[in-house]
Amino acid sequence: MASRTHVQRVRLLYKTILRLHRGLPAEIQPLGDGYVRDEFRRHKGCVESEAIIFLHEWTRYAVSLAEQLGLKGPHTGQPLGRYLQQEDLEKLRDEQVCQLYELMIAATGKPPDGTTKKT
Repeated sequence: MASRTHVQRVRLLYKTILRLHRGLPAEIQPLGDGYVRDEFRRHKGCVESEAIIFLHEWTRYAVSLAEQLGLKGPHTGQPLGRYLQQEDLEKLRDEQVCQLYELMIAATGKPPDGTTKKT
């Protein structure tokens, strides 16, 4: 079998993640799908060094999500999500920290101090 092209690998990863999202709770699936679509769209024209990191991190996400959803059987499932370590947060750009914060508010419906989200 011939080696897959870069575009084919990206498309396969993208579709795999969206399929995995079918196992998420119904209330967060659209949020996850939208985030994935936006991220893949924004990185469509990135340089090769960024593409390598991007694909590596999204592959890690797909593997982690598959493990959490227990796709090898219901007895293997784990709670969804994981806590970020301080060193993980320090690697993020300011834009990514803001994006992560907005994602957390969208997922929980409230900021971390417990106040309700303003509408």
